[in-house]
Amino acid sequence: MNASVADLAAMATLHRYRVFETAHGIAAIAWSGEAVTAFRLPGESARDAEWSLLRRLPDAVAGDPPPAVAAVIADAIRYFAGEPVDFDAVAIDLGEQEPFFARVYERVRAIGRGETMTYGAVARELGAGPEAARAVGQAMARNPIPLIVPCHRVLAAGSRVHGFSAPGGALAKVRMLEIEGVATEPPPAAQTAFEF
Repeated sequence: MNASVADLAAMATLHRYRVFETAHGIAAIAWSGEAVTAFRLPGESARDAEWSLLRRLPDAVAGDPPPAVAAVIADAIRYFAGEPVDFDAVAIDLGEQEPFFARVYERVRAIGRGETMTYGAVARELGAGPEAARAVGQAMARNPIPLIVPCHRVLAAGSRVHGFSAPGGALAKVRMLEIEGVATEPPPAAQTAFEF
């Protein structure tokens, strides 16, 4: 029996996901074809990781990753174990994005391991005024693929750690930067709780 064009289109956009363990907790990744479409930073439980990912991609189904995605999972495990890992070549699909957000993600993806930028510096590099720093922050908060689009490397004015919508909040951001050899001031105690 031949598949219809609609069936083939649906299979091409099908999102699959995998929950996996790292040294910092349980993470999750989703993909379509060979491209990563979502990533959930490590948290406390597999149930939370799966719920967070399915909140973004409710039609995703658990599955075995293709080799390219399996390599990303292995690299993420190595990253959270403290090994130097580069995610620059990972194929990603951010889906439909506001044009400014798409430009922000492209710029932020180019921030190298051990480097940081401020929200304002990202805005300036994109030719936007200082008022756009808030929009950069909004893009970071909505980043569907943290770690691979390294929003943890974007800091507040004065290179302060401020907010992080991943499990563990700003403390998770500090820990990721420490993995990369970047020393930061600890966030205020109020920012160390989960921020969704």
